[in-house]
Amino acid sequence: MATLTVPAAVPPVAEDCEQLHKAFEGWGTNEKLIISILAHRDAAHRRAIRRAYAEKYGKELLRALGDEIHGKFERAVILWTLEPAERDAVLASEEAKKWHPGGRALVEIACARTPAQLFAAKQAYHDRFKRSLEEDVAAHITGDFRKLLVPLVSAYRYDGPEVNTSLAHSEAKILHENIHKKAYSDEEIIRILTTRSKAQLLATFNSYKDQFDHPINKDLKADPKDEFLATLRAIIRCFTCPDRYFEKVLRLALGGMGTDEDDLTRVITTRAEVDLKLIKEAYQKRNSVPLERAVAKDTTRDYEDILLALLGAE
Repeated sequence: MATLTVPAAVPPVAEDCEQLHKAFEGWGTNEKLIISILAHRDAAHRRAIRRAYAEKYGKELLRALGDEIHGKFERAVILWTLEPAERDAVLASEEAKKWHPGGRALVEIACARTPAQLFAAKQAYHDRFKRSLEEDVAAHITGDFRKLLVPLVSAYRYDGPEVNTSLAHSEAKILHENIHKKAYSDEEIIRILTTRSKAQLLATFNSYKDQFDHPINKDLKADPKDEFLATLRAIIRCFTCPDRYFEKVLRLALGGMGTDEDDLTRVITTRAEVDLKLIKEAYQKRNSVPLERAVAKDTTRDYEDILLALLGAE
């Protein structure tokens, strides 16, 4: 499901470090050499390269990259080179501190990762920022969004397959009653969405459809301009159909007046080692255009090259 392509014979870590150091030397930076190495190494290899580079050259690789490359290309390379948990910590911090109701990074980190991955991201957040993610979300986000997002990022859900069908039936009714009353931020809706396991939530959403003849997200479209409702729908889609959820994020990032490079970079760098192949298939099916072609149309130069490399383009 990943799109990351790694050579059949990966060069030794020491050789990768030497080549990266060469890319930084001289009058110009060799961006293509940087991409040819980092965009074709998995997380374990990138970790080993960072450690070996710092030991050999006395400088953190991320700092060396930041001194040589800039702008959206720098952001894509840095985010990709980070450990997945560290990357999520950075993305979560940025969104919490610059919160706006349309933000989706926190929802994705809380709902499109496994419980263990969310826990690792929160540990990385402690290490990097000397605070908890929960306290920063609570400090910077207000109102119903804080009421929803603090427990969402605080969760450590059960990750097994077991389902209580009678509970799914009763909680589907609770969700329907509150949605019908337009009590979208009711404690019971938030409790169910922020505490139940993925398997239990999927059973609940299926029960909702069986009992009320339409999906729950249809009832959460009462006001298309309501960002709180949009956030609830995003949470549900991250659990029920992550490939189609991320396809929509990319479609909106690449469509309209200008490109949303933040969303584009975030999705490609966080999903290239996970399920970007499925997202590409969903994009092709929905838009009748390969995702690579859409990215190439809306991006340029080294930024285009790094994204296409992570998409697995030949």
